[in-house]
Amino acid sequence: MSPYIWLGVAVVLLIVELLTVGLTTIWFAAGALLAMTLAFCGASEIWQVVAFVVSSVVLLIFTRPFVQKYVNSKHVKTNVDAIVGMTGRVVEAINGIEGTGAVIVDGKTWSARAESETTVIPVDKIVTVKEVSGVKLLVK
Repeated sequence: MSPYIWLGVAVVLLIVELLTVGLTTIWFAAGALLAMTLAFCGASEIWQVVAFVVSSVVLLIFTRPFVQKYVNSKHVKTNVDAIVGMTGRVVEAINGIEGTGAVIVDGKTWSARAESETTVIPVDKIVTVKEVSGVKLLVK
C-alpha cells in the first residue's frame, strides 16, 4: 500500500478531529502515520494494517483519559452545571405524585422533584441536587 494513502488517511482524520474536538480520531491519525512509516520502510500491507489498528487502539485506551484529564482540567462549571452537587432547603414539600415541590439552592428558588416519584420530602429538609432536568432539579 502506498505511504501516501496512509498520509491521506492521517490528514482526513486530523481534519475530522479539528472539526469535532473529541480527542478520538487523533489517535487513529497517529496510527496512520505509523503505518505510513512502515510503508516507506517496505513493510507488507498486512503489517501496515496491523500496526495501524493496534497502535490506534492502544493510544486511544491508554492516553485519551490522561490527555482529557489535563485538557479539561481548567473547565469551570457555570450556571446550571454548578448547581449539581449543591445542597438546598425545601421550601415547598416535594411530592412526585402531586407534581409539587420547590427548593432554594444558592439563593434561588427552583422547582424540584425527588429521585423516586413516591418519595415525599417535607418543608425545611436539606436536600442535595443530583441533576438538572429541564427547569426542575432532581434532588435526594
